[in-house]
Amino acid sequence: MKRTWWKESVIYQIYPRSFKDSNGDGIGDLGGIIEKLDYLKNLGVDILWLSPIFKSPNDDNGYDVSDYCDIMDEFGTMTDFDNMLAGIHQRGMKLILDLVPNHSSDEHHWFQESRKSKDNPYRDYYFWEKEPPSNWTSFFSGSAWEYDELTEEYYLHLFSKKQPDLNWENPKVRQEMYDVMHFWFKKGVDGFRIDVLPFISKRLDFPNIDPNNFDKAIVEVYANGPRLHEYLHEMNQAVSTKYDIMTMGEGIGVKPHNALDYIDEDREELNMLYHFDHATINYGQGGKYDPVDWKLSTFKQIFTDWHHAVGEKGWINIFLDNHDFPRMVSRYGNDGIYRTESAKLLATLLLTMRGAPCIYQGSEIGMTNVTFETLEEYDDVEVVNLHAEWKAAGKDTTPLLKAVQQQGRDNARTPIQWSDAENGGFTDGTPWLKLNPNYTSINAKTALADEQSIFYFYKNLLAYRKNTPTLIYGDYQLLAAESEKVYAYRRWDEEGDFLVILNFSDDQLFSSNFVNTDDYQLLQSNYTNRSVFLRSWEARIYRKIELI
Repeated sequence: MKRTWWKESVIYQIYPRSFKDSNGDGIGDLGGIIEKLDYLKNLGVDILWLSPIFKSPNDDNGYDVSDYCDIMDEFGTMTDFDNMLAGIHQRGMKLILDLVPNHSSDEHHWFQESRKSKDNPYRDYYFWEKEPPSNWTSFFSGSAWEYDELTEEYYLHLFSKKQPDLNWENPKVRQEMYDVMHFWFKKGVDGFRIDVLPFISKRLDFPNIDPNNFDKAIVEVYANGPRLHEYLHEMNQAVSTKYDIMTMGEGIGVKPHNALDYIDEDREELNMLYHFDHATINYGQGGKYDPVDWKLSTFKQIFTDWHHAVGEKGWINIFLDNHDFPRMVSRYGNDGIYRTESAKLLATLLLTMRGAPCIYQGSEIGMTNVTFETLEEYDDVEVVNLHAEWKAAGKDTTPLLKAVQQQGRDNARTPIQWSDAENGGFTDGTPWLKLNPNYTSINAKTALADEQSIFYFYKNLLAYRKNTPTLIYGDYQLLAAESEKVYAYRRWDEEGDFLVILNFSDDQLFSSNFVNTDDYQLLQSNYTNRSVFLRSWEARIYRKIELI
């Protein structure tokens, strides 16, 4: 397998609005990131990924861009950005930014011009139709077609109505986006995470979708469009090949069978992508807010299928939570009595898989979901719109509140809990979103003072992984596939041979019932003392004896 710096890197995702506020306005900013660069360097991560920082009216917290080459007012200035980038590079870390090429803000100059008249030069920067050509629905409720009175036509928006979709059929749009990429690469940025990348090529026949099967619509209609790979190859040749950078695509609608269409290095499109198969594992018939129980055997098979699909020719991002999903310890672990143990277990999984691990801010201290008491306390546009839709229909919103508490995106967006001080040390002002009340006990200050904390578990495992190529490039084999309590697998190559055993349950088990460890020596556990039992949420890493 070809070895590169980005394959050997661990990514840390920052949601700037919630990371650290440096000026007391209650909103995280670039100055706050600068303040915490030594903290991130101490943790041992290699790449910082920033969710959108470009100028935006913030209908969708920056994923609605009004100027791709300027900084959001709340986050600071271009000088602040330059200082932050210099500080990141001085510490031996790299920076990737969030690029949103599928849609802009409706307040972007391009769209403001586009809606002025039907013959405006910017008209075909977007999709305009006399009547909605299909029944396409938005991810944020309602029709994906919005009527605009000025020219009496409808425009397409797969997300908020303030996020009109860009028309990549127009070569001028593609060049605009390539110019944006060049602008930031020339500044020294090390790559992009590219938002909803599989959507940029549209099916121009606009086929109707099954309104009762949105997942199918995503895979078969919205994603993987007819000219997508043409665009990605063009982007690679026009931009990516000019710099030593990394491109990572958000792979919504991408499945194992077509993963290599995006990331096979011989195709010269993307460097890596990440998929949602495990992240949507508990989505019911009605989607994310209709959650169902999930099986560990299914979870394990997803990771296994993707490993085999990608093989030696591609690379994927390994994540368990991000800004769009619940906190991983609440989603996949036990955020009550075994919060610490299960957070360390999930860290073990994250950092021993083949791929580029991505740590979402706050996971390194075991932050959990937040349980707001009313729907009005949630900020996320997805929840706001759905709440309004339910009220308009006269539906009882009690089940929605319960589902949002479990599944909502604001679970991952509450401000980082830096200390037990007021507002968790996040801000001296009023935070834009309420903190999780458990900040008095779960915070970075407490974690840094405890050598057995989740933070130091991450730090130590990060350091071990960095010096152990087998855990980066080695092969993978699923063990005890049928178990609904234990996830066990082998990672090996000519340099090493490891077993990883993870007890995804509150029960005490005998590991020998699942994996034969006779030829292996225990290297690490998330418990400080040894036991014949595989204890509740215990994670163990073994290495083959003759290779030690």
